[in-house]
Amino acid sequence: MPPYTITYFPVRGRCEAMRMLLADQDQSWKEEVVTMETWPPLKPSCLFRQLPKFQDGDLTLYQSNAILRHLGRSFGLYGKDQKEAALVDMVNDGVEDLRCKYATLIYTNYISFADYNLLDLLRIHQVLNPSCLDAFPLLSAYVARLSARPKIKAFLASPEHVNRPINGNGKQ
Repeated sequence: MPPYTITYFPVRGRCEAMRMLLADQDQSWKEEVVTMETWPPLKPSCLFRQLPKFQDGDLTLYQSNAILRHLGRSFGLYGKDQKEAALVDMVNDGVEDLRCKYATLIYTNYISFADYNLLDLLRIHQVLNPSCLDAFPLLSAYVARLSARPKIKAFLASPEHVNRPINGNGKQ
């Protein structure tokens, strides 16, 4: 039986870093997958009422960064001394700052002016080379999603847009 158990939802989320660490250290683990049906009765028993839950033998941990630090200490991945450990903590805190910004982007339903600028540029690329985004499914989906917004869709179909060249070389 594997010495580690990860209890989490069927997504990468907060557990993929620990999975990669364990895999790279040639460790096996068991996954206990939590579904939307099994989560409500499990939630009250979880510390902080959240996942991931990580078991290392008789040690149960919550909080993904605490789990990563535990694994880092266990496998000698936390620096050779206190000074290096402090630097590792600093870098991980920077990563956490980025993760929080990412979470804001994916869980907030808003659109910024930068989205319009990027949409315009990507659509221009598609005019010049219609298959240019084929190898980039997320960008293709982004263009499709924004282009399908009712008011943007109407604008893109309007004669004002359709008949206006991209630039002075006449490309439409």
